[in-house]
Amino acid sequence: MKPPVDDPPIFLKVPRQPAAYRAVEERLRDYRDVAVPRSEAQSREQASRCLACFLPFCHWSCPLGNHVPDWNQAVAEGQWERAYRRLQETNNFPEVTARICPAMCEAACVLNLSGGEPVTIREDELAVIERAFQSGLVVPEPPSRRTGKSVAVIGSGPAGLACADQLNSVGHRVVVFERDEKPGGILRYGIPDFKLEKWVLDRRLKLLEAEGIEFVTHTAVGKDYPAASLRKAFDAVCVAVGCRVPRDLPIEGRGLNGIHFAMDFLTQSNRRVAGEDVAAPQLIDAKDKRVVVLGGGDTGADCVGTANRQGATSVTQLEILAKPPETRRPRDLWPDWPNILRTSSSHEEGVRREWGAQTRRFLGRDERVTGLECVRVEWVHPAPSRTDVDRPIKVRTADAHWSVTKLSTVSCAGGGVKAEGAGRPSPKEIPETAFTVEADLVLLAMGFVGPQRHPLIEALGLRADARGTLETDADAQTSVPGIFAAGDARRGQSLVVWAIAEGRRAARAIDAYLTGRSDLPVL
Repeated sequence: MKPPVDDPPIFLKVPRQPAAYRAVEERLRDYRDVAVPRSEAQSREQASRCLACFLPFCHWSCPLGNHVPDWNQAVAEGQWERAYRRLQETNNFPEVTARICPAMCEAACVLNLSGGEPVTIREDELAVIERAFQSGLVVPEPPSRRTGKSVAVIGSGPAGLACADQLNSVGHRVVVFERDEKPGGILRYGIPDFKLEKWVLDRRLKLLEAEGIEFVTHTAVGKDYPAASLRKAFDAVCVAVGCRVPRDLPIEGRGLNGIHFAMDFLTQSNRRVAGEDVAAPQLIDAKDKRVVVLGGGDTGADCVGTANRQGATSVTQLEILAKPPETRRPRDLWPDWPNILRTSSSHEEGVRREWGAQTRRFLGRDERVTGLECVRVEWVHPAPSRTDVDRPIKVRTADAHWSVTKLSTVSCAGGGVKAEGAGRPSPKEIPETAFTVEADLVLLAMGFVGPQRHPLIEALGLRADARGTLETDADAQTSVPGIFAAGDARRGQSLVVWAIAEGRRAARAIDAYLTGRSDLPVL
């Protein structure tokens, strides 16, 4: 029976139900996942809001090309196995992306138009993969035959694991080398357990091992394992060592005790949660300290949540950028990722957030940090040159409802377009706005500038660009034949979905290099 023609569509009748979290006072006492799992009925109802668009922009915005409408429709119909089979076609680790990906797909959902509420794609994805595990659908699937070819994957983060998984699935022997004690890379040592509990990672690693992938841990290739031996033992190599060099802040007082890089703090915390001992002289602990986090991104938010769990007396997060608006601005055209204010579960647990704040110097006493001297800034564009004014530029335009976008060529001359688009803006101090923030512990969470000077990279003679990221051709092959690169080591710091997509892309190129062709899927 068809519904009446005046019956409103499901996305108007069923409101978006975002992720639910455990009570703040409860979750601050542990490092378990902050989210509360949905019921089957809730998952099916939320999935039913998907329009199953003819042109799904959620699919377009996802680096993995996930077939979101397909598995959402299957969930809405209660066809959980069909949903899982469709999901696993494009994503090697949906249980990871469903927990830590910022969900660019949701920003591109058609329901965002005219102020609508997007489908809860990330939570739907989590429901699909966890139900698949619970119902026994996720089982080891070793390849039916082996090719006789072998590949070494250096690094066991999401890019390395995705590459290894894909190559193993077509029968190549794959050995993953990891310098740390356990595989997982940033998933194990960089992401806090309250976002990604490590049993989730270990569950997947156990599957990969059962399918035939070999892991060699506590081994730095190029140092503990000679690069020359690597080339002799394997037919191809994929370098996926990540992007671990943090951005520093070399200002007055940087040498004071109590100032640390965010990843050192998070890695150490994860080790402690896992039961590992940390020597007292190296301990970075927020207990009973006034903590200041420099940087407003995801890493900074992870530091906020971790510091509160360790018992910080206060947590302040400073961001040099201006405070974003709560809703899209006209220049943040759909379906692009909008620059809007985002409040994570960690922020909800207690933090003072300061925007447009630049640190001038660190203050200290007796060689320890006691605070920061800061100043408010505004972001200004460089003054245009005559060349800039005369130069035609391309701008994006849209109709009033953001439903159509196009590129147009216009001239800056005559004042029709502000010449401030000619260069990158920079922070400018606002007079008489200096202020101080007290601190016993400062965490630098300002992003990363490139891969570490890995011994393997130098030993193999791989070329890198000015940032330190590895140079490759269109097929992810480096300057040395047979050696490929993937993930942050190739493209710079990015999201977990990009890392997985990079690993899959490199795997297809390696498979074609070894066999002359490849049937591995790639977006």
